[in-house]
Amino acid sequence: MGERRQRFEGWIAGVGTDSGTRLVLGHWERSPFGAFSDVMVEGADGRRTLLAPTGEVAAHVAATYRFEDVRVVPVRVSVDGAEWRVTAGSLALEFAVGRRPLLGTLLRAVPVRLARRPAWAALLDTPARLLPGVRTRGSAGGGRREWYGAHDLRRITSARATWQDRELGRLTPVEPPVSFGFGSTPRRPALVRVTTTVETERRK
Repeated sequence: MGERRQRFEGWIAGVGTDSGTRLVLGHWERSPFGAFSDVMVEGADGRRTLLAPTGEVAAHVAATYRFEDVRVVPVRVSVDGAEWRVTAGSLALEFAVGRRPLLGTLLRAVPVRLARRPAWAALLDTPARLLPGVRTRGSAGGGRREWYGAHDLRRITSARATWQDRELGRLTPVEPPVSFGFGSTPRRPALVRVTTTVETERRK
């Protein structure tokens, strides 16, 4: 037995809506699967759905997190300044990002090479827990371990989403926290630049 680590670099956006549906977008610029985006949807009833662009990505994400439904659909993300637009099957999401709060400024001050390291994420796990639902390390599905190294944070100031032909309502906090894995996104909707490291067991 051995272990191997996979690194994903990009952005995570967490959005709550008035309907109780919460959305988590992963927009990955670099990963073992190339550049891709995926969306995790959790309804007010707790049902969790993964929207992934390929079967390979879907299999990896579903082995790491928990879902009742996994769908392979085209996932497209466009960014125009502060405006983000996402389409993924029957989901349409638009959101705008605003200022960088103090936490975002502090995160940007950490050298990126340091912030990427799992040891740094592990060090920050205790203070991160002061934010409801937020963890920077933990055990994932399939015996995997995971670390989140944050580099930047911007507030999400507005959002509009449609899921399965239903308007989800106004932007709200991500409450209750999503339950795809060991941690959630910040309660206040935010766009976070991260390096995610996933450690998997390698069979000899």
